[in-house]
Amino acid sequence: MMIDFNRLKKEKTALREKFLTAKPFPHIVIDDFLLEGYAEKLYYSSPQPQKEHKVNDFIFTKNKFQLPNISTLSNDFEDFYHEITSDEFKSLMSYITGEDIFIDKSLYGGGLHLGDKGSYLDMHADFNYHPKETNWYRNINLLLYLNKDWKKEYGGSLKLHDSRNGDKLEIEPILNRLVIMHCRDYTLHGYDAISFPPNTYRTSVALYGYTYHDNPIYKQRSTLWAKNDNVIKNIISNIWEPAVKIKKSLFS
Repeated sequence: MMIDFNRLKKEKTALREKFLTAKPFPHIVIDDFLLEGYAEKLYYSSPQPQKEHKVNDFIFTKNKFQLPNISTLSNDFEDFYHEITSDEFKSLMSYITGEDIFIDKSLYGGGLHLGDKGSYLDMHADFNYHPKETNWYRNINLLLYLNKDWKKEYGGSLKLHDSRNGDKLEIEPILNRLVIMHCRDYTLHGYDAISFPPNTYRTSVALYGYTYHDNPIYKQRSTLWAKNDNVIKNIISNIWEPAVKIKKSLFS
């Protein structure tokens, strides 16, 4: 067993209260999420990213790599995958969030995320319904950080921003820290450009929790990119949604 299920079950009531009352929006930070030594095992078995893993977005993110098939990376990653997508973990997440949650086992858009030199991810709110399972409402994001010996000067802290009232928070991406956060149209998040040491990466495992809707209750949309000081990016962000719809209609 890698996940400290015994501890999570003992603390689930307190975790639920913290999640539901957190600012700037519902989220929770769980340190020492995996039992001792297992986060290091995942860290050391994380592969070097290859060209085919690079995210094809040169506008709102830079030098970001994604490996969704984590169960094939190592025996330890395979064990982690099975535990994090288990019914036992599903039950815990549903209790903590107060929603009927299940993890997308395909890890669409998720998996192992690696940020190379100067990597950043602009502030955004994620798409709300799964592109391939249109009754799956994206309810929460889960981010397990695997940055061993992280230092503040490396950058890369997770930034949270509630676009309704301007409330903000930063969370350091330290080893064995799990962040669970609501996914809504106002739950902006991202990270600034990093300056990690050579041959090291901003490393995290991203998973997404969904709630099944018999009939979608919101209009399906793609990622929303927040306004910033870059005029060109702001122009692109305004046409992003219709551009994604056109692309989907042409190539789906």
